[in-house]
Amino acid sequence: MKTEGSRLRWSARTDRGRFRPNNEDSFLALEFNAKEVFRLGRFGEQPHQATDFAFAVSDGMGGAKAGEFASRIAVEKITTLLPRAFHQSASGIQVGFQDVLTEVFHQTHQALAYLGASYDECRGMETTLSLCWFTPGWMYFGHVGDSRIYYWSARERTLKQLTQDDTHVGWLLRNGRITEWEARSHPGKHVLQKALGGGNVYVDPQVGAVGYEPGDRFLLCTDGLTEGLYGASLEDELVRPVDTAAADRMVEASLVRSGRDNTTAMIVEVL
Repeated sequence: MKTEGSRLRWSARTDRGRFRPNNEDSFLALEFNAKEVFRLGRFGEQPHQATDFAFAVSDGMGGAKAGEFASRIAVEKITTLLPRAFHQSASGIQVGFQDVLTEVFHQTHQALAYLGASYDECRGMETTLSLCWFTPGWMYFGHVGDSRIYYWSARERTLKQLTQDDTHVGWLLRNGRITEWEARSHPGKHVLQKALGGGNVYVDPQVGAVGYEPGDRFLLCTDGLTEGLYGASLEDELVRPVDTAAADRMVEASLVRSGRDNTTAMIVEVL
């Protein structure tokens, strides 16, 4: 695994779609170490030796603008909690990535549940959250909901979905009860079994790790993107070089085919 001197390049785009009145999706690009935290723009390239990086997408739900608020809270929590873990590690405190990511999701869930119970305009708000945390040589991820994280391996030239959709339809597909085509056309495909906030008492996120190599790419996206792009079409877009327009191309391609939902894509490439 050759990661010495590696750099990360990313491209992101979010769009409210062709029919939705507002955008309840949010995304985050973050660079941090034990002392400083930097919010990054929708496109950039940075060396990856002395700092860690976090990328996340979130798809909010709720009445009025509660969903929009929920997704923003989710990504903002990351800016506080992940740098704290970096500081603990720099101080010699052994903290496992599973514990760190589980705590990020737990605190975000608690914050959303509290606000939802305290204010009528926030009642019932909830959100998905898919998060990638890059340290030298490793990408750690956490996930709740039906947003997704994909991994394209430059060595194997294959695309893999790292996360599982927290829906009953997703469970049916994973267990061979229905086909991918049936899952895409199922009337209950957007009904979540697990999300942050809302009426969920406790949320157990999916966490995992991937050792990456130069040329590897990761895609974080909300379900609006995979409404229009899936299978070979999704892979065709992802294998192209990541430049300033990479996420724009992917979102536009999805909007042409669907556009019924808010649509967000964030692509990260290891150089």
